[in-house]
Amino acid sequence: MFIATVHFTQHRECVLRRLTADVETPIPIEIEEIQNGFVTFVLRAGPHADEFQRELEATDHVEHVKRLDDDNLLVTKPSCGAYSAIYQNHGTLRRSNTVSGRQREYHVLVFRREDLKDILDDLASFGTVTLGKLTEFRAGSDSPLTERQREVATEALARGYYDWPRKITNEELAAELGISRATLHEHLRKAERTLLSSALTDNAKQTDSSHESEPHRGSV
Repeated sequence: MFIATVHFTQHRECVLRRLTADVETPIPIEIEEIQNGFVTFVLRAGPHADEFQRELEATDHVEHVKRLDDDNLLVTKPSCGAYSAIYQNHGTLRRSNTVSGRQREYHVLVFRREDLKDILDDLASFGTVTLGKLTEFRAGSDSPLTERQREVATEALARGYYDWPRKITNEELAAELGISRATLHEHLRKAERTLLSSALTDNAKQTDSSHESEPHRGSV
């Protein structure tokens, strides 16, 4: 299993590119769901929330915009291509990512180097992609997850929740586990955050194969 940091310059027109073009600090995005070519995410807009909300609501192809609080927007819109490239090649996009105009930074979990190569190849077909850091993670028996987090995450993986396209919806998975959808998301978010943190910081459980950032040339 590998955690890859991918830097991507989007060449396609995209509403997020327009929104964040003049924003000095990259805007965090947390992915909620990707299904049937549409992505639902929380846009951590901060002081730009009012402006972003107006522009998103005025954009025809944006499916849904909801104000969560003063700083955050829940948005559903068609993928501009990057998310599809990641999930169609068996990658899983970690929740914490950023957007700044054309620039994106994605944290991607893959199980095989071949899948990562395919992701980078697909991204390179409509943008410029750079592999920033690649970390191999081998989870030992002393899992950092709680028993319940491990149970929910294992069931999600086995049932195809992380496949593309998904083989089970979040509602169906929650029903099979006998929990609410909100509880399902909470368990998965905590498990993903814990695994990602462990993969990146625990040297005793990983073989760090970091690479100097360089433009992708078709090899991983």
